[in-house]
Amino acid sequence: MNIEKTLSVQKREGYGKGPSGRLRAQKLIPGVFYTPKGENISVQAPALPLQKIYEEMGHTTVFNLEIEENGQKTAYPVLIWQVQFPPYKRAFTHIDFYGVDLDKEVTVDVPVEFVGTSRGVKLGGQLETYREIVRLCSKPLDMPKKIVVDVTPMDINTTICVGDLQLPENVKAVYDQNFAIVSVISKAKE
Repeated sequence: MNIEKTLSVQKREGYGKGPSGRLRAQKLIPGVFYTPKGENISVQAPALPLQKIYEEMGHTTVFNLEIEENGQKTAYPVLIWQVQFPPYKRAFTHIDFYGVDLDKEVTVDVPVEFVGTSRGVKLGGQLETYREIVRLCSKPLDMPKKIVVDVTPMDINTTICVGDLQLPENVKAVYDQNFAIVSVISKAKE
């Protein structure tokens, strides 16, 4: 599997509130790239391409981070690790990129999507979802963007646990206890 998407960024100078605020005024988002070797490289990313790649890749899909320094460009495979937004609007204030080794496993929180209408709900039961993310471990290029759980065959008083999930090949769930993800329960009598 090849990495198809690339985000071009530049190294940045200046740290703290003032320089970061000036960057954001120019539609550039300050960030940090953490290399697989443990180094930190301060970068600045253009806001619109960053927004597009974040919407498409999320926190689970690997893409190339192309860092431009002194006229030379170097590409690194990365995941988006952490994103900061102000509480009142959906605009980036800071972003962290996590450099990955494509041959080593990573652990990532992956969203769970529930599809279908369960048999139990049609018979008067109630669908209860307990988890909207599941922690998975795999090599970076094998990591799924999301886990889809079809609740259609679920009857009243049935539960799907993390151990029951149908995961792609070479992907495993990370958990200590086999916790419930979704259940169909009977509605309480009034």
